Amino acid sequence: MPNSPSGQQYVLRDGDQEVTVVEVGGGIRSYRVGDRDVLQPYAEGAMCDGAHGAPLIPWPNRLGDGRYSFEGTDYQVALTEPEKHNAIHGFLHWRPWQPLRQSENHLVMAATLYPLQGYPFMLEVQIDYRLDGAGLSVTTSATNIGDQACPYGCGQHPYLSPGPGLIDDCELQLAAHTRILTDPERQLPVGTEDVAGTAFDFRSTRRIGDLHVDHAFTDLDRDADDRAWVALTGTDGRTSEIWVDEAYPIIELYTADSLDPTRRRRGLGTEPMTCPPNAFQTGQGVIRLERGQTVRSSWGARLRA
Repeated sequence: MPNSPSGQQYVLRDGDQEVTVVEVGGGIRSYRVGDRDVLQPYAEGAMCDGAHGAPLIPWPNRLGDGRYSFEGTDYQVALTEPEKHNAIHGFLHWRPWQPLRQSENHLVMAATLYPLQGYPFMLEVQIDYRLDGAGLSVTTSATNIGDQACPYGCGQHPYLSPGPGLIDDCELQLAAHTRILTDPERQLPVGTEDVAGTAFDFRSTRRIGDLHVDHAFTDLDRDADDRAWVALTGTDGRTSEIWVDEAYPIIELYTADSLDPTRRRRGLGTEPMTCPPNAFQTGQGVIRLERGQTVRSSWGARLRA
């Protein structure tokens, strides 16, 4: 589509799998297997809503008042969630990314984060998207190309698709033992709770129903490959799954209740995060990225019959 709000469209294929990655934000607009969405898409003619598929760099989630300190210096970034007086999801969501390499089933997108007010550091970021028989894999690499150490965190914001219908009728499984509690006004962390005996215990598969969720979960069970999994089974009996590697200790779930009515609860935000909400302010989980250092993190998705 000429002049698409998400810019140039980059399509990957492997068998009956198809992924579309976009120029604006460098994220995933769609991923489907045959006629079934694995990740909930947004239209090529629409702006990305709810950060669908977007990389979240150099921090995921919220930063209270846009303020943080690093190595004894205080910084202030622009408030991108002004109604809650927060900055959210870093700086690269609305910036153009460029393809470095592309083949039929493989794409590497790149962006440079130059110094800006409140973040006077430099990052070279690459995201490697690959389709194969195991599904979609996504690896984010960030290199500090500046002249000083910098704070860093990352995430991405895919939405698992329920297939036809709403997520209310889906069954969800996430083997996470702890939920990060947030205040209702600004959604900044105020503590944690063991999920056992709560409405947020999805360690055993169960129906979502009308539960509203916008929380980060941690203490994840992992398989022999050190991967943690989220599984959403639709009424069609097929299951959309996301896995995260050990670089992602936290997964945010979001039932999309604040989106436009036509888009609400039609996908489950399932966000791998290297650090919790408000991490730049608390320091929890923030990576101190040295000059010249590179850090990587990986996640992936698949459809299971």
